[in-house]
Amino acid sequence: MEQLLGRMSMERKVAQLIQPQINSFTAEDMRRYRFGSYLNGGNGGPFGDEYAPAAQWLKLADEMWDASTAPLPSDEPAIPTIWGTDAVHGHTNVVGATIFPHNIGLGATGDADLVRRIGEATAVEIEATGIDWNFSPTVAVARDHRWGRTYESYSEDPRLTASLGAALVEGLQGRRASQDFLGRGHVIATAKHFFGDGGTEQGVDQGDVNGYIDELKAIHATPYPAAIAAGVQSVMASFNSVNGSKMHGNQAMLTGVLRDEMGFDGVTVGDWNGHGQVAGCTVTDCPQALLAGLDIYMVPDDWTALMDSLVAQVRDGTIPMARLDEAVGRVLRMKLRAGLLDGDARRPSQRANGGAFDRLGSPEHRSIAREAVAKSQVLLKNAGVLPLRSGQDILVAGIAADSIGQASGGWTLTWQGGRELTNDYFPGATSIWSGLQQATEGAGGAATLSVDGSYGDRPDVAVVVFGEEPYAEFAGDRKNLVLADEEGLELLRKFRSDGIPTVAVLLSGRPLWMNRELNAADAFVASWLPGGEGAGVADILFGRREATGRLSFSWPESCAGTPVNDARGALFAFGYGRSLSETSPLPQLDETCGFLAGSDATDWFVNGRLDRGIVARAGETDLPNLRGEAEGIVARGIDNLRQEDAREITFAAGATLSLAQSDQGGGDYRISYAIDRRPTAPVVLRVGDTEIDITSQLAHAEGKDWREMIVTEQCTDGPRDSLAISSQAPLAIRIASIARQDLPDDTQCSF
Repeated sequence: MEQLLGRMSMERKVAQLIQPQINSFTAEDMRRYRFGSYLNGGNGGPFGDEYAPAAQWLKLADEMWDASTAPLPSDEPAIPTIWGTDAVHGHTNVVGATIFPHNIGLGATGDADLVRRIGEATAVEIEATGIDWNFSPTVAVARDHRWGRTYESYSEDPRLTASLGAALVEGLQGRRASQDFLGRGHVIATAKHFFGDGGTEQGVDQGDVNGYIDELKAIHATPYPAAIAAGVQSVMASFNSVNGSKMHGNQAMLTGVLRDEMGFDGVTVGDWNGHGQVAGCTVTDCPQALLAGLDIYMVPDDWTALMDSLVAQVRDGTIPMARLDEAVGRVLRMKLRAGLLDGDARRPSQRANGGAFDRLGSPEHRSIAREAVAKSQVLLKNAGVLPLRSGQDILVAGIAADSIGQASGGWTLTWQGGRELTNDYFPGATSIWSGLQQATEGAGGAATLSVDGSYGDRPDVAVVVFGEEPYAEFAGDRKNLVLADEEGLELLRKFRSDGIPTVAVLLSGRPLWMNRELNAADAFVASWLPGGEGAGVADILFGRREATGRLSFSWPESCAGTPVNDARGALFAFGYGRSLSETSPLPQLDETCGFLAGSDATDWFVNGRLDRGIVARAGETDLPNLRGEAEGIVARGIDNLRQEDAREITFAAGATLSLAQSDQGGGDYRISYAIDRRPTAPVVLRVGDTEIDITSQLAHAEGKDWREMIVTEQCTDGPRDSLAISSQAPLAIRIASIARQDLPDDTQCSF
């Protein structure tokens, strides 16, 4: 190792710490700069095609390998590069790969051996396409279901998360003491995101984690020693801050805890431009991250400027050469352990599984996925309609029933996934409808797909498949746990009114408030995000496998979204799940919820108009219908869902926008807003006489599309019939709606 370092120029060393994405550089750039690693983002594919066939992925891997290992004109060593990918529930960036259930479903199986086998299958499929490194497993301990990444967490329980995370590491890399550790059929694994990503205030992605450090570690650090003991070679830093310090620049955690306390000797890699969020940093200038203990900068697009600044900082002594050598040495050691620095190391297509595209979505791997789907199903209610019986006439309803894309969730072919990914994108996979159809006909019955629930001949039973549309990361953040899409509820109520027994199959990335749907259904299954083997759902509904899935997250009784991590506030506690023979009735559940559309609400501003009695002002000047220019405020109409139904409000430094109600109407505030650039100075929200600093909350909302601000009695005192926003520096914010509504008593303020 020392010999290699001694022969490398300072510029080549810095390049080992730079990780760009494939959409922003070419093989010729690789030949020139010799990046230590590179990645494909959630929406990235080889040669600009995110749906490229497997052969194209392998072709690009070969090109990058050849460019990185081409002889250099000097005596410098040519160090092979490595490719990292987010294969978080199978190698799901690649068309035709096996799609396993997301981690929340695997948590419900509680089966470490199964998770290990999933890791092994995933590693083989990754290796077939020439990729070396997987940014998985996520070992976040999600403690607030409103977080958009809850489905990437195995459990709210740190011990279960630790067990399953370590199992996936062993599956991906091989067992640490075995001869095939990081050998054929194995890839480098990554434990992420260190640390506390599942504990942010109100489940805000990339938000703040606050509390006594030992108490936080007891929950959120617990999975890491298990992953390290399993031999994990890389750990990814988290976007969030801990007690005000962004993790990408948190030396106490990245070095003090991860290295000194836990004994990790692998590579610490950043997340997508996460170093740019460190105080005093930009995406192109951040020595603080390297000095804190980060080894590799994930800098998708701005790699040239970052390389230039790091080289200059080493030259002027800002970054000591010893720290540079330490980080580069860790990268080289990881490559050495993976066999990439051996004299006989070969280009990706010439390796044992290189180009073995028949392993992608192979029958063996799909069988493992089907087993995982079946074991992940959690039966919450059964009034005797399950198991489905031979010879029945079964109607299957709901948009999601025949949608592999919706069943697979985010991080599937594209970053966000989606219903628009038709089943043609998933060759060889099986939708829930197809699985039920095969099982029904195999049992001598008849199955009919009717998305809208209509029918001619009366069916014996109806299976309604419904749930959340796919999302990833902050796009999935929520302010409450109500499923706004009432398609499933309406179908269940329709069949109930017709006297037809129903089975509800919920697709979701988290437990949701389902009291209405539970009341309306005769049987209810939490299916999570099962992926591409829908026949596994049918295996449970027909009783071909016993229902062994158990909740790895507490199920909420209230719709408000208040964190539920034990029996308090839980409708179903952690570990709950019925067998098919358990048919005791559920009591009628309370269906009241202040977030429901039918609740009394006053729209102060909606569809581009202020309600009667609501006055908007810039300083002391009226802004009719929240439009115009006065006293440092510019309010102009913009399109959200329809023409000019929203407003962009631009503040000059020191400007104030206020809205007031002429009468004493009540209710909490719900404000739909978006912000493209974070504030550069304090921003204050004033409700009545209460002032609330919302600067940091707006910073977290930067670039994350429409979000909801909720203001309740919990964070205000006195009258609440006026609302004002003041900014000490220029600021632009978009507002789609402002409403007042009586929300549940346990609803938290959030911004």
